[in-house]
Amino acid sequence: MGFPLYLLTMIFLLSQSTAQWCYQNQYSCDDTCRDPSHWAAQFPSCGGLRQSPINIVTSKVHMNTALPPFDFIGHTNIINITVENKGHSAHFVLPQSVRLTGGALPGHYRAAQFHFHWGGNGRPGSEHTIDGERFPMEMHIVHIKEPYGSLAEAEHDMAGIALLAFLFEETTEDHPHLDSIIAALGRVQNNGNITVIPNIRLSDIIPASKDLHNYYRYVGSMTTPGCEQAVAWTVFHKTLSISSRQLDAIVKQCRFWTGQPMIDIFRPTQPLDGRVVYCSRASTSLTSVSHWWAGIFSAVLGTTGLIH
Repeated sequence: MGFPLYLLTMIFLLSQSTAQWCYQNQYSCDDTCRDPSHWAAQFPSCGGLRQSPINIVTSKVHMNTALPPFDFIGHTNIINITVENKGHSAHFVLPQSVRLTGGALPGHYRAAQFHFHWGGNGRPGSEHTIDGERFPMEMHIVHIKEPYGSLAEAEHDMAGIALLAFLFEETTEDHPHLDSIIAALGRVQNNGNITVIPNIRLSDIIPASKDLHNYYRYVGSMTTPGCEQAVAWTVFHKTLSISSRQLDAIVKQCRFWTGQPMIDIFRPTQPLDGRVVYCSRASTSLTSVSHWWAGIFSAVLGTTGLIH
């Protein structure tokens, strides 16, 4: 007698609900691991109209004087950072004393974590591209809008999450503070491994606030499933340095949840779908920030059919 149809159906549904996601070049992709082109099958938001990352076409960005500088809070404090291999990337957990205001963001935001996206075997691995150019690596600092207590709560607000993106450029000289990051990644090689980086400043890694007045801004999503469309993206003009030695070392430290080398951990760029990318200017006016942010929401909602 054949295997009951309803049992086959239940097994199929169970396999679908527990299916893992993976990156495009993750070698172990099979029936239980979906690459980015198939994320939307399990995570519907990944097929939405405000997806990230994007290719920023500099000739088409809109200059906007209502994008002021940021106010970084706690970035120069000496802190301890917990690092965990999450199976798809390594997260560097930040204390709540690290916060962010300004930048035309609609509120105050507290830091949650930062992480990196990289390529492998000499391939570039940034998520955002500029005029089609992919950079060696990209750093994301994830902030949650107050008073939300978690990313899950913030996901229901179109600007509930503020993501700061820093692109890396290969240089002949080492980045003076990346070796501690590389060493920490070497201590969390496998999924679930945890370590601590003691006595570090976030300002050791990213530039001083005075060098971060110029940036691109657009509304988008998280770049991993479930691709929640709740992110105010900031991509800074100022690049971070990394030497070829450091880049080669950083991509060799960790393994995916499958045990394969953690390389090419970036999502391909997504369609702009009518969104506008704005560019700040060094000399800005604070008077029209709230009106500008309301306008950007109206424009996005209108192009995506949520208002008429």
